[in-house]
Amino acid sequence: MLENIWHYRQFIYSCVKRDFKARYTGSMLGVLWTVFQPLAMILVYTLIFSQVMRSKLAGMESVPYSYSIYLCAGVLTWGMFQEMLFGCINVFFSNANLMKKVSFPRICLPAITVCSSFLNFIIGFVIFCIFMLIIGKFPWSVAPLLLLVLAVQVLFTVGLGIGLGVLNVFFRDIGQMMGVILQFWFWFTPVVYPLTIVPKQFVWLMNLNPMYHVISAYQSIFVYGRLPDLIGLFGVLAFSLLLSAWSLHLYRKHVGELVDEL
Repeated sequence: MLENIWHYRQFIYSCVKRDFKARYTGSMLGVLWTVFQPLAMILVYTLIFSQVMRSKLAGMESVPYSYSIYLCAGVLTWGMFQEMLFGCINVFFSNANLMKKVSFPRICLPAITVCSSFLNFIIGFVIFCIFMLIIGKFPWSVAPLLLLVLAVQVLFTVGLGIGLGVLNVFFRDIGQMMGVILQFWFWFTPVVYPLTIVPKQFVWLMNLNPMYHVISAYQSIFVYGRLPDLIGLFGVLAFSLLLSAWSLHLYRKHVGELVDEL
Protein backbone atom coordinates (compact mmCIF):
# COMPACT_ATOMS: atom_id res chain seq x y z
CA MET A 1 0.00 0.00 0.00
CA LEU A 2 2.89 2.37 0.74
CA GLU A 3 4.30 1.50 -2.68
CA ASN A 4 0.97 2.42 -4.28
CA ILE A 5 0.93 5.73 -2.45
CA TRP A 6 4.44 6.46 -3.69
CA HIS A 7 3.62 5.55 -7.31
CA TYR A 8 0.51 7.74 -7.22
CA ARG A 9 2.20 10.62 -5.39
CA GLN A 10 1.57 13.03 -8.29
CA PHE A 11 -2.13 12.18 -8.22
CA ILE A 12 -2.21 12.73 -4.44
CA TYR A 13 -0.33 16.03 -4.78
CA SER A 14 -2.73 17.26 -7.49
CA CYS A 15 -5.78 16.38 -5.37
CA VAL A 16 -4.37 18.10 -2.27
CA LYS A 17 -3.55 21.18 -4.33
CA ARG A 18 -7.04 21.17 -5.87
CA ASP A 19 -8.75 20.83 -2.47
CA PHE A 20 -6.63 23.61 -1.01
CA LYS A 21 -7.52 25.99 -3.83
CA ALA A 22 -11.20 24.96 -3.89
CA ARG A 23 -11.57 25.86 -0.21
CA TYR A 24 -10.98 29.52 -1.00
CA THR A 25 -12.34 29.77 -4.53
CA GLY A 26 -14.37 32.94 -4.99
CA SER A 27 -12.98 34.73 -1.93
CA MET A 28 -11.13 38.00 -2.46
CA LEU A 29 -8.27 37.16 -0.12
CA GLY A 30 -7.95 33.56 -1.27
CA VAL A 31 -5.30 31.52 0.51
CA LEU A 32 -4.51 34.44 2.82
CA TRP A 33 -7.44 33.21 4.92
CA THR A 34 -5.26 30.27 5.93
CA VAL A 35 -3.04 32.82 7.68
CA PHE A 36 -5.72 35.16 9.02
CA GLN A 37 -7.86 32.47 10.66
CA PRO A 38 -5.21 30.97 13.01
CA LEU A 39 -3.73 34.43 13.56
CA ALA A 40 -7.12 35.76 14.65
CA MET A 41 -7.59 32.80 17.00
CA ILE A 42 -4.22 33.37 18.66
CA LEU A 43 -4.81 37.12 19.03
CA VAL A 44 -8.33 36.66 20.43
CA TYR A 45 -7.24 34.04 22.96
CA THR A 46 -4.29 36.20 24.02
CA LEU A 47 -6.39 39.33 24.37
CA ILE A 48 -9.40 37.78 26.09
CA PHE A 49 -7.75 35.35 28.46
CA SER A 50 -4.51 37.19 29.23
CA GLN A 51 -5.60 40.82 29.21
CA VAL A 52 -9.36 40.84 29.88
CA MET A 53 -9.99 37.77 32.05
CA ARG A 54 -6.45 37.67 33.48
CA SER A 55 -6.50 33.87 33.42
CA LYS A 56 -3.46 32.15 34.92
CA LEU A 57 -2.26 28.57 35.13
CA ALA A 58 -1.52 27.16 38.56
CA GLY A 59 2.21 27.52 39.22
CA MET A 60 2.62 29.81 36.18
CA GLU A 61 1.09 32.99 37.60
CA SER A 62 4.24 35.02 36.91
CA VAL A 63 4.51 33.87 33.29
CA PRO A 64 2.67 36.18 30.85
CA TYR A 65 0.34 34.59 28.30
CA SER A 66 0.74 31.15 29.95
CA TYR A 67 -2.94 30.24 29.70
CA SER A 68 -3.22 31.60 26.15
CA ILE A 69 -0.28 29.43 25.08
CA TYR A 70 -1.83 26.45 26.87
CA LEU A 71 -5.15 27.02 25.12
CA CYS A 72 -3.70 27.61 21.65
CA ALA A 73 -1.52 24.49 21.84
CA GLY A 74 -4.55 22.39 22.78
CA VAL A 75 -7.03 23.92 20.33
CA LEU A 76 -4.67 23.74 17.32
CA THR A 77 -3.86 20.13 18.08
CA TRP A 78 -7.47 19.12 18.60
CA GLY A 79 -8.49 20.96 15.43
CA MET A 80 -6.17 18.85 13.30
CA PHE A 81 -7.25 15.66 15.05
CA GLN A 82 -10.93 16.39 14.44
CA GLU A 83 -10.50 17.52 10.83
CA MET A 84 -8.28 14.57 9.92
CA LEU A 85 -10.49 12.04 11.70
CA PHE A 86 -13.74 13.25 10.12
CA GLY A 87 -12.03 13.43 6.74
CA CYS A 88 -10.90 9.79 6.98
CA ILE A 89 -14.29 8.61 8.25
CA ASN A 90 -16.14 10.21 5.31
CA VAL A 91 -13.44 9.84 2.67
CA PHE A 92 -15.06 6.98 0.77
CA PHE A 93 -18.50 8.63 0.75
CA SER A 94 -17.04 11.97 -0.36
CA ASN A 95 -15.22 10.35 -3.28
CA ALA A 96 -17.82 7.75 -4.25
CA ASN A 97 -18.20 9.11 -7.82
CA LEU A 98 -14.44 9.18 -8.32
CA MET A 99 -14.12 5.59 -7.10
CA LYS A 100 -16.80 4.43 -9.56
CA LYS A 101 -15.27 6.17 -12.58
CA VAL A 102 -11.49 5.99 -12.12
CA SER A 103 -9.27 3.02 -11.36
CA PHE A 104 -6.61 3.79 -8.74
CA PRO A 105 -5.52 2.38 -5.36
CA ARG A 106 -8.24 3.37 -2.87
CA ILE A 107 -5.63 3.90 -0.15
CA CYS A 108 -4.74 7.12 -1.96
CA LEU A 109 -7.99 8.70 -0.75
CA PRO A 110 -7.12 8.63 2.97
CA ALA A 111 -3.61 9.81 2.03
CA ILE A 112 -5.12 12.85 0.30
CA THR A 113 -7.29 13.62 3.32
CA VAL A 114 -4.38 13.30 5.73
CA CYS A 115 -2.14 15.55 3.63
CA SER A 116 -4.85 18.21 3.26
CA SER A 117 -5.55 18.29 7.00
CA PHE A 118 -1.84 18.29 7.79
CA LEU A 119 -1.25 21.23 5.44
CA ASN A 120 -3.96 23.28 7.15
CA PHE A 121 -2.53 22.43 10.56
CA ILE A 122 1.07 23.30 9.60
CA ILE A 123 0.07 26.79 8.48
CA GLY A 124 -1.58 27.54 11.82
CA PHE A 125 1.20 25.79 13.73
CA VAL A 126 3.91 27.89 12.05
CA ILE A 127 2.02 31.07 12.92
CA PHE A 128 1.76 29.88 16.52
CA CYS A 129 5.52 29.22 16.61
CA ILE A 130 6.16 32.72 15.22
CA PHE A 131 3.98 34.10 18.02
CA MET A 132 6.05 32.14 20.55
CA LEU A 133 9.24 33.58 19.06
CA ILE A 134 7.88 37.13 19.22
CA ILE A 135 7.02 36.88 22.92
CA GLY A 136 10.33 35.11 23.61
CA LYS A 137 8.80 31.84 24.86
CA PHE A 138 9.76 29.40 22.12
CA PRO A 139 10.99 26.17 23.79
CA TRP A 140 14.25 25.67 21.88
CA SER A 141 15.62 22.96 24.19
CA VAL A 142 12.69 20.55 23.73
CA ALA A 143 11.37 21.69 20.32
CA PRO A 144 12.76 18.60 18.44
CA LEU A 145 10.33 16.44 20.45
CA LEU A 146 7.48 18.12 18.60
CA LEU A 147 8.24 15.86 15.63
CA LEU A 148 7.74 12.77 17.79
CA VAL A 149 4.48 14.08 19.24
CA LEU A 150 3.20 15.05 15.81
CA ALA A 151 4.08 11.61 14.37
CA VAL A 152 2.26 9.84 17.22
CA GLN A 153 -0.80 12.05 16.76
CA VAL A 154 -1.00 11.48 12.99
CA LEU A 155 -0.48 7.72 13.37
CA PHE A 156 -3.22 7.46 15.98
CA THR A 157 -5.66 9.59 13.96
CA VAL A 158 -5.04 7.74 10.70
CA GLY A 159 -5.25 4.34 12.39
CA LEU A 160 -8.58 5.22 13.93
CA GLY A 161 -9.91 7.11 10.91
CA ILE A 162 -9.27 4.49 8.22
CA GLY A 163 -10.87 1.71 10.27
CA LEU A 164 -13.94 3.82 11.01
CA GLY A 165 -14.01 5.00 7.39
CA VAL A 166 -14.31 1.43 6.14
CA LEU A 167 -16.96 0.57 8.73
CA ASN A 168 -18.86 3.76 7.90
CA VAL A 169 -19.47 2.47 4.37
CA PHE A 170 -21.32 -0.57 5.75
CA PHE A 171 -22.80 0.99 8.91
CA ARG A 172 -23.93 4.51 8.03
CA ASP A 173 -24.55 5.61 11.63
CA ILE A 174 -20.86 5.62 12.51
CA GLY A 175 -20.20 9.02 10.97
CA GLN A 176 -23.12 10.60 12.86
CA MET A 177 -22.22 8.81 16.08
CA MET A 178 -18.62 10.06 15.98
CA GLY A 179 -19.86 13.64 15.81
CA VAL A 180 -21.54 13.13 19.19
CA ILE A 181 -18.63 11.16 20.64
CA LEU A 182 -16.13 13.86 19.69
CA GLN A 183 -18.09 16.47 21.61
CA PHE A 184 -17.75 14.42 24.78
CA TRP A 185 -14.20 13.47 23.89
CA PHE A 186 -13.19 17.14 23.59
CA TRP A 187 -14.37 17.95 27.11
CA PHE A 188 -12.90 14.72 28.44
CA THR A 189 -9.50 15.98 27.24
CA PRO A 190 -7.69 18.85 29.05
CA VAL A 191 -7.75 21.26 26.12
CA VAL A 192 -9.30 24.31 27.80
CA TYR A 193 -8.75 23.32 31.42
CA PRO A 194 -5.64 22.03 33.27
CA LEU A 195 -5.46 18.55 34.72
CA THR A 196 -5.05 20.05 38.20
CA ILE A 197 -8.77 20.88 38.42
CA VAL A 198 -9.85 17.29 37.69
CA PRO A 199 -10.93 15.43 40.88
CA LYS A 200 -8.25 12.93 41.89
CA GLN A 201 -10.60 9.96 41.68
CA PHE A 202 -11.05 10.62 37.94
CA VAL A 203 -7.44 11.32 36.97
CA TRP A 204 -6.84 7.65 36.14
CA LEU A 205 -9.49 7.92 33.42
CA MET A 206 -7.38 10.54 31.67
CA ASN A 207 -4.59 8.02 31.22
CA LEU A 208 -6.98 5.91 29.14
CA ASN A 209 -7.50 8.82 26.74
CA PRO A 210 -4.84 8.80 23.97
CA MET A 211 -5.51 12.43 23.06
CA TYR A 212 -4.82 13.49 26.65
CA HIS A 213 -1.24 12.23 26.31
CA VAL A 214 -0.81 13.87 22.89
CA ILE A 215 -2.22 17.27 23.82
CA SER A 216 -0.53 17.36 27.23
CA ALA A 217 2.76 16.64 25.41
CA TYR A 218 2.31 19.75 23.25
CA GLN A 219 1.34 21.78 26.31
CA SER A 220 4.31 20.53 28.32
CA ILE A 221 6.67 21.59 25.53
CA PHE A 222 5.14 24.98 24.76
CA VAL A 223 3.92 26.11 28.16
CA TYR A 224 6.46 24.63 30.54
CA GLY A 225 9.39 24.10 28.17
CA ARG A 226 10.00 20.64 29.56
CA LEU A 227 9.97 17.03 28.43
CA PRO A 228 6.48 15.53 27.99
CA ASP A 229 5.41 12.28 29.61
CA LEU A 230 7.37 9.97 27.29
CA ILE A 231 5.98 6.80 28.91
CA GLY A 232 2.41 7.87 28.15
CA LEU A 233 3.41 9.02 24.68
CA PHE A 234 5.09 5.73 23.80
CA GLY A 235 2.03 3.95 25.18
CA VAL A 236 -0.10 5.86 22.66
CA LEU A 237 2.44 4.99 19.95
CA ALA A 238 2.15 1.27 20.71
CA PHE A 239 -1.64 1.47 20.75
CA SER A 240 -1.61 3.44 17.47
CA LEU A 241 0.49 0.78 15.77
CA LEU A 242 -1.98 -1.92 16.81
CA LEU A 243 -4.89 0.28 15.74
CA SER A 244 -3.27 0.95 12.36
CA ALA A 245 -2.63 -2.77 11.82
CA TRP A 246 -6.31 -3.52 12.55
CA SER A 247 -7.49 -0.71 10.25
CA LEU A 248 -5.28 -1.78 7.34
CA HIS A 249 -6.39 -5.39 7.78
CA LEU A 250 -10.00 -4.23 7.69
CA TYR A 251 -9.32 -2.11 4.62
CA ARG A 252 -7.60 -4.93 2.74
CA LYS A 253 -10.41 -7.33 3.58
CA HIS A 254 -13.22 -5.07 2.37
CA VAL A 255 -11.64 -2.77 -0.24
CA GLY A 256 -13.14 -4.82 -3.05
CA GLU A 257 -16.65 -4.34 -1.62
CA LEU A 258 -16.49 -0.58 -1.11
CA VAL A 259 -17.60 0.50 -4.57
CA ASP A 260 -20.49 -1.99 -4.68
CA GLU A 261 -21.69 -0.88 -1.24
CA LEU A 262 -21.48 2.79 -2.19
